[in-house]
Amino acid sequence: MSPTLLIADDELLLARVLEAELKALWPEATIVSVVHDGMAALEAARAHRPDVAFLDIRMPGMSGMDVARELIEFDHPPLVVFVTAYDQFALEAFERAAVDYVLKPVQHERLEATVGRLKARLSAKAAEAGKAAGNDEGDDGDEAAATDIGTMVDTDRLAQLLQRLESLEQPAAAPRGHYLRFIKALVGQEVRIIPVDEVVYLEATDKYVNVVSTGGEALIRTSLRELTQQLDPDRFWQIHRGTVVNIDCVASAVNQSLGRLSLKLRDRPESLPVARQYAHLFKQM
Repeated sequence: MSPTLLIADDELLLARVLEAELKALWPEATIVSVVHDGMAALEAARAHRPDVAFLDIRMPGMSGMDVARELIEFDHPPLVVFVTAYDQFALEAFERAAVDYVLKPVQHERLEATVGRLKARLSAKAAEAGKAAGNDEGDDGDEAAATDIGTMVDTDRLAQLLQRLESLEQPAAAPRGHYLRFIKALVGQEVRIIPVDEVVYLEATDKYVNVVSTGGEALIRTSLRELTQQLDPDRFWQIHRGTVVNIDCVASAVNQSLGRLSLKLRDRPESLPVARQYAHLFKQM
């Protein structure tokens, strides 16, 4: 079965160049979609489940990093290659995380090396899957687990890279000892003053952040990233792209299937999912 590729780049000409180069270097592969923004990339990835996703880091709406964070959560995530003009990120962060990248403008020799590495990794995954399928029924569980661990190594490396890039792009955090004490939220005709100590978790919606506290819920217009920079990082932990939790309000971390985690809260009935890139925060000490 031929490997499937997804290309996402907001520069139409560069996307066409990359598509042409890949067709020449990897003729047996099938390019299932070429899109030009992050949301379209995520929708195409959900529809086609490609083996490899070539993602421009800078795209309107969702960035390539945002898309990659979502891809990590797939049961069978694709291999990710970042396409970037920012070599100061690529030379150190990308290589340290063992995640491949292609610099703009696309160079034939560099892309050829990338394609060679992708072929080798896809062949290794196919071999693992073949071994798991060919074993006796009694060994299926162990082999399936080994295959899943092999997949998780890739997602762990990608998650580490995303965290590093995110830290490079974030504005400076508030000085220690000068963290936010209250959150002001408009509720009806009144401005509610919510002590930070009463906040259970923060959840980003389309245009607002939902502040969930012991006294109820309220929407504010401040972005989650801006708000997080004003909170004590020892207490407020990011557990998903759109969720920050007050760790003092967490009762336990529960293992789900395929290595996923969810958090049980002390005084609220809902559970909060933990993205794979933040799962290491809850490993047993």
